[in-house]
Amino acid sequence: MEFTEMYDEIVAALEEKKAKELTVIDIRNLTTIATYFIICSGTSTTHIKALADEVEFRLKEKGVSPHRIEGYNNARWILMDYGEIVVHIFHEEDRRFYNLERLWQDGRAVPVKNAEQN
Repeated sequence: MEFTEMYDEIVAALEEKKAKELTVIDIRNLTTIATYFIICSGTSTTHIKALADEVEFRLKEKGVSPHRIEGYNNARWILMDYGEIVVHIFHEEDRRFYNLERLWQDGRAVPVKNAEQN
């Protein structure tokens, strides 16, 4: 699967399941761990799991499995590692506490493009 197709699928899945405050940060010039961080919030542990489940389901349909998923059982902060793209799904309180946007502020904010708008 092409990088842009994977990005579009992730964003579409998160938007479909009503992710809150969807943010994308281009970190390629800061680190080798990924190209993009996609960060969003859920309103409850059930919502957070639903967001992660939809991302995983849509990408598996395209033949893409995550390298790893962390935090699913607690569902306060789920990290989904897809290589070039790392998805962070936070409970709203934890997102404010960890504030990845501040930690990676030297990255470039990427306008979120909906796959359906292409």
